[in-house]
Amino acid sequence: MKKLILSITALSLLFASCGKTQDPFEVSKQHVGLLTDSTLVKNLKTVFINDSITEIFNDNGFMGVGKSIEVFDKAGKKLLILNPEYKSDTTAVVKSVQIIDPRYKTDKNITTKSTFKDINGSYKISRIDNLINSVVVSVNEINASFTIDKKELPANIRFDMNLDIEAMHIPDNAKIKYFFINW
Repeated sequence: MKKLILSITALSLLFASCGKTQDPFEVSKQHVGLLTDSTLVKNLKTVFINDSITEIFNDNGFMGVGKSIEVFDKAGKKLLILNPEYKSDTTAVVKSVQIIDPRYKTDKNITTKSTFKDINGSYKISRIDNLINSVVVSVNEINASFTIDKKELPANIRFDMNLDIEAMHIPDNAKIKYFFINW
């Protein structure tokens, strides 16, 4: 009888621990909140049931060419910008997610309110790209690309497009403009 009660208790604890709910603002390598790397465009309304999605389909049920999908909370604040694999296919998956809202955070608490120091101290930087108006810091560990406006950089390196920017060139207090998760 004791073995039966012990077994039932153990199974109950096992099932209770499996019932963990997903944090709607957690960002990881395979998901952003409830959105995963295998979410189809046609299922976005069920994933973001409590949010508003820009109207993305025309009369034929296909998305217009060149349009991204914007997600807003009920108060009208922009949360995310989604880019599907194929822009005119409702069965396509979302390939990248631009994170706008600071409530979204990685497992190491990196948000759009974080600084370069936060990124550099939390993750191994894979690559830094020097673009016209920004610097993109890539972190392969979580498939993320963090965009920092060049206005955050020292004036002597801000305008040199041929410079290979390294971590030591970016000030610790440089703010993240936004970041992407790429699948």
